[in-house]
Amino acid sequence: MRTIVLLSGGLDSATVLAMCRAEGRECHALSFRYGQRHEVELQAATRVAAGLGATSHRVAVIDAACLAGSALTGQGEVPKGRSEAEIGRGIPSTYVPARNTLFLAHAIALAETIGAGEIAIGINALDYSGYPDCRPEWLAAIQDVARLGTRVGATGEPVKIRAPLLTMGKADIIRRGMALGVDYGLTISCYDPSEDGRACAACDACVLRRRGFAEACVADPTRYRG
Repeated sequence: MRTIVLLSGGLDSATVLAMCRAEGRECHALSFRYGQRHEVELQAATRVAAGLGATSHRVAVIDAACLAGSALTGQGEVPKGRSEAEIGRGIPSTYVPARNTLFLAHAIALAETIGAGEIAIGINALDYSGYPDCRPEWLAAIQDVARLGTRVGATGEPVKIRAPLLTMGKADIIRRGMALGVDYGLTISCYDPSEDGRACAACDACVLRRRGFAEACVADPTRYRG
């Protein structure tokens, strides 16, 4: 099975790539340059793709003006120091307008182009920051788009969109990745990393990541500032 894996350079997408490789998939990683605050996440994606044996790694470019208005693209401050109770309550300033929808649209087109039968994405509906495009109902709607709006879908063989981490907690994701040999030191999940790739330790993504490693009883290999 030829699979497109959306690869951000973070913990979740690295785990998805490892899971697909373990299943014997021919994996083609797809990352995006969309005006995000730092280049370090694309550098991490390159490391992960090479380290986990992706057959290819493409970086698609989306006009930054299409995804403006988010703290992740430099518009406003990244929230820090929020409690776990606060994370997931409402939609934070780090939400990027329709980001996953745009990413999946590119992935669906690439899948048709290279003859991939499925797309794998690392969205999670438990340990996440309240983004509407990480929910099961959004995933179901995008699957309908792939079925209704493509040639392969019209001929009865739509591209399947998989989200294997959708209902997993962060600790379980880490345990699964460790069992598959993922080197999480290659990844970065931070919303506000330094130019040299050190995580801030205080944004929502860092809070969830740190808790995940603690609950999984696994040493956290992340390089944090300070």
